[in-house]
Amino acid sequence: MMETYEEAKDWLHQLTKFGVRPGLDRVRMMMEALGNPERNLKSIHVGGTNGKGSTVAFLREPLKEAGIVCGTFTSPYVVEFRERIAVNGEPISEADFLKSAKAVQPIAEEVAESSFGAPTEFEVLTVIAAHYFAWTAQPDIVIWEVGLGGRLDSTNVIAPMISVITNVGHDHQHILGETLAEIAAEKAGIIKSGVPLVTCETNPEILEIFAAAVQRGRTKMYRWQHEFSVTDEEAAANGWSFSFQCSLKGMEHMEIAMLGRHQMKNAAAALMVLRYLMMYYALPLEEKQIRRGLQKASWPGRLDYRETEPPLLLDGAHNKEGMESLAEALQDHFPDRRLHLIISMTKEKNPEKVMAPLTGLNIASCTAVTFDFERAATAEGIAAKSPLAGTTALPDWKAAWEKIQAGAGTNDLVVFAGSLYFISEIAAQCDIS
Repeated sequence: MMETYEEAKDWLHQLTKFGVRPGLDRVRMMMEALGNPERNLKSIHVGGTNGKGSTVAFLREPLKEAGIVCGTFTSPYVVEFRERIAVNGEPISEADFLKSAKAVQPIAEEVAESSFGAPTEFEVLTVIAAHYFAWTAQPDIVIWEVGLGGRLDSTNVIAPMISVITNVGHDHQHILGETLAEIAAEKAGIIKSGVPLVTCETNPEILEIFAAAVQRGRTKMYRWQHEFSVTDEEAAANGWSFSFQCSLKGMEHMEIAMLGRHQMKNAAAALMVLRYLMMYYALPLEEKQIRRGLQKASWPGRLDYRETEPPLLLDGAHNKEGMESLAEALQDHFPDRRLHLIISMTKEKNPEKVMAPLTGLNIASCTAVTFDFERAATAEGIAAKSPLAGTTALPDWKAAWEKIQAGAGTNDLVVFAGSLYFISEIAAQCDIS
């Protein structure tokens, strides 16, 4: 039996050997054995390819401002593993993690003996989170971030008040399908009967897939540029200002402190969710609390600017769509800076396609590196397929950082980009934070 947090974490991590095996049977069996804790929670479900974490932050902070206790289940973590399960932004304590893990362990071991086989790390972590939220923390609302896809993701056992699909892009094709339509169908799997959907997706083909799922569920879809939108966009030194238009009720002169034009979409999706909950669930939230919360919202590792020497930007742009947003943000916020790129990604990604949006930027250097992860691509492999001329390979990000530090100018900006696991390693280990 586990007696310490480290033992509990080690037990959970050893489940990684079972890999990714999409499906809900094992999670449902564990939830049922625990008394279905997920049914005791008022939940919001957030899926999509990019922008899930930022949308979670834009939801959480206004709720906190209103004194509404907010649990979050997110992935991956940036600095500390316990961040993945948090209340009001504070990670679950080691003692509470151990308590919930001890409750789940014997049930997970029973499931492993069934015909469904051993549960995966993410499945067990989802159940630990539900146990903690329902029986220990008891927050007013829990925001669940989809791990992968949607239809067969562990979080899809919840019954939310409202769901969000931020967008659909090219990611995890080896599991979700090669085409956007196939990926969209998987993500649409979180759409449930009677539960409305908020989405920032604009591709007509994808919206048709969502609309069909919404119709089957006899519910409603709130779409970007239809039921909600933003106007009067204006870039600021550390974020954006805009007005929010909505079929329920808009708000003028909003401000966010996240870089990147795309963050206005994520903020608007969160605002649409909050407006819906205020209207139909009597969520006790005032406009001044929403404004303060949006201004305070941040998400480490996503266009995360650090005043170092030279300054740096961390961004988990791990697919083509993410790199497009990064390139747009660099042009909006740092148009006159010489850029030094340090890139890493997982081996299933094609560097030529993923990095293509970065061509045309004011790039002084581009260095490919690897990182400590079983699916990390080699630095040489990334450099060989890079569309950026002169891309070099170095063994790790520290070597690249030291090389750039030695020759960077005062107006230069170092950009770390790629896998979120790569960004997490930098944020957790580096002394430049």
